[in-house]
Amino acid sequence: MEYLRSHERNRKPFIRLVGIVAAVFLAATACSSGGSENNNSSSENANAKAPGKTANTATFALPPNTVPNWIWPFSPIADFSVANISNLQQLMYRPLYWFGNDGKAEVNDSLSLAAQPTYSDDGKTITIKLKDYKWSDDTPVTSTDVMFWFNMAKAEKANYAAYVPGQFPDNIVSATTPDAKTIVLTSDKVYSQQWMLYNQLSQISPMPPAWDMTSATAKGDCATNVSGCAAVYTYMVSQSKDLPTYATNPLWQVVNGPWTLKSFNSDGHLTFVPNTKYSGPVKATLKEFIEVPFTTDAAEFNVLRGASTIDVGYIPTQDLASPRPANTTPDVAGPNPLSANYTMAPWNLYGINYFPINYNNPTVGPIFKQLYFRQALQSVVDQEGILTSAAKNYGFQTTGPVPLFPPSPLISSIETQNPYPFNISAAAKYLTDNGWTVTPGKAATCTKPGTAAGECGADVKSGQALNFTLQYASGTQTITTAMESMKSNAAQAGIILNIVPAPFNTVTGTAIPCSGATCTWEMGNWGGGWVYAPDYYPTGETLFQTGAGSNSGSYSNPAIDKLIMASTTESGTAVMQAYENALAKDVPVIWQPNYTYSLTMIANGLKGVTPQNPYASITPEAWHY
Repeated sequence: MEYLRSHERNRKPFIRLVGIVAAVFLAATACSSGGSENNNSSSENANAKAPGKTANTATFALPPNTVPNWIWPFSPIADFSVANISNLQQLMYRPLYWFGNDGKAEVNDSLSLAAQPTYSDDGKTITIKLKDYKWSDDTPVTSTDVMFWFNMAKAEKANYAAYVPGQFPDNIVSATTPDAKTIVLTSDKVYSQQWMLYNQLSQISPMPPAWDMTSATAKGDCATNVSGCAAVYTYMVSQSKDLPTYATNPLWQVVNGPWTLKSFNSDGHLTFVPNTKYSGPVKATLKEFIEVPFTTDAAEFNVLRGASTIDVGYIPTQDLASPRPANTTPDVAGPNPLSANYTMAPWNLYGINYFPINYNNPTVGPIFKQLYFRQALQSVVDQEGILTSAAKNYGFQTTGPVPLFPPSPLISSIETQNPYPFNISAAAKYLTDNGWTVTPGKAATCTKPGTAAGECGADVKSGQALNFTLQYASGTQTITTAMESMKSNAAQAGIILNIVPAPFNTVTGTAIPCSGATCTWEMGNWGGGWVYAPDYYPTGETLFQTGAGSNSGSYSNPAIDKLIMASTTESGTAVMQAYENALAKDVPVIWQPNYTYSLTMIANGLKGVTPQNPYASITPEAWHY
């Protein structure tokens, strides 16, 4: 996912090497144990009647104020979200490799369209063998469909959110299709095989021949010719923007996943029906899968309490009478006030939570480029306080690029100790030590401009004030409380934050990489940071490398770039910890609590929903009564 973005909120608006490295990764990312992700059920009262049981349907509550709005599985950064990838695209269009297996953060061989890749002796040649899948129009999924995606990624990489300069597809010097089931890729050098699978090949979503069009009647040739992709891209984008036709446009009816779209409303009401031609191992038994929107978590909870229409929803943390017991891990559920009708299952994702700041803003960007300022701003984030109070202990802190839960060998002591704990006095001192005059409750001003020690830094002007606009995703009380807390804390250190609520899609559409006079956004918090998908191993190239497609704030540090590159070619924990330690200290973004993605409420009687996918994907084809 996503940014997927892979980003969302609580319901949080949201990535095979053999031997020791594989063992380290699995230990690093395993979230839970149990039976098959597709067949296990939540613990429920077998005699209970779920709302959709009689009609054999399941209704799923979307995160508050967050609705799908991009159907094509080739997304620009503004539309690279959990809402679009997990709740729309993946239900119909399966990626080459599926991640999330029995609740663990690993590749799922049974749900992947291809077998795991094999490598030549020199490590540069990668061979992929497709399984026997078909599109719903009865044409097979072939190597040409993979090349269609690959060619599109080469031609339109500037428009693809997961693109990182120098990496996929730039690092592939040759791509051939010896037969309809085989793809052979040759890389420019030897990479970690684990990284290649988890962070490069993981991005591929085969595209059907039906999409290789330049208009409704004119056939394109992007699948076989990179130069033919621009016209196809223009047409596909135009169709992706036409939301009212999603359920009727013939383009979107050709699927290889377990579902097809029956109806779509741009307000977030979606209905899926089973794809009767689905080739995968788990076929839907529900008659319909329905998604419904809510503007706020409170509105959703009002419906959930009635237990009349929602089969899988979420309970807002502010509506919990009791917190999760303090001495338990984030995957443990506390008291459930709706236990008569629902089972509560905390859904923690393998990701980090943060919000970006715009380094390219022509006015305040020079301030953001000063490490001392980022240290000060990070020091006014009371993560522990927010988790304890507003989040009712559901979640864990973010202190760097590697998630602190579940426990893993990848987590360094620097992250564990938190280099910038909440400390308003420390925040003020970072500023006063570097040329700012601080008066609590007022915007600090630069009184010692210049680049020498103790001065404000390059391009920071005399008299410039620490007064910023922070747009954040509305609809979730926990996020609102966190923003109000940060605003209050920051003001005491001389940093004025003007917090402005806005819909999730507005925030993600605003906080994007930009440059020049129109690059005026300052801070943007969509509430959930990043789920490591479709880059599933937390090496950071998609987020923090210079020029990366999902590097929202245009952060750039050549030393970090080198450490990221090393993590893509070397194996083991040492190289990862060197990268995460440097990045945690450099504060490229503002870390914030990693709230439990969803306190999922599953109707008693509905089976197959748990264990939940750590990358925010859903598999309602496995749900049944």
